Amino acid sequence: MSTAGEALKANITTLGPLVLPISEQMLFAANLLVRKTLGKKRMRPYIPDFKLAFEHVCIHTGGRGVIDEIEKQLSLTPEYVDPSRATLYRFGNVSSSSIW
Repeated sequence: MSTAGEALKANITTLGPLVLPISEQMLFAANLLVRKTLGKKRMRPYIPDFKLAFEHVCIHTGGRGVIDEIEKQLSLTPEYVDPSRATLYRFGNVSSSSIW
């Protein structure tokens, strides 16, 4: 899961400034500035609320662990991940399929 987590982090870092509302970008920038000033261990990093930018989220159904990790990392609510869990239940691990 660490490789998937790193890939997700890289993609979100690139995608965030393009899709997040300015309010989320400002909160992230302020948090980053305070963390750099005070030291990273004193304050937790701010995770932007991507639910403000996206109405639906399509999570890769490569397994329960993948869905759980993305849910945790992005602080998604169950209604965002339920369709992916249902797809995993109905069709199984679809690790090599594509979304069109």
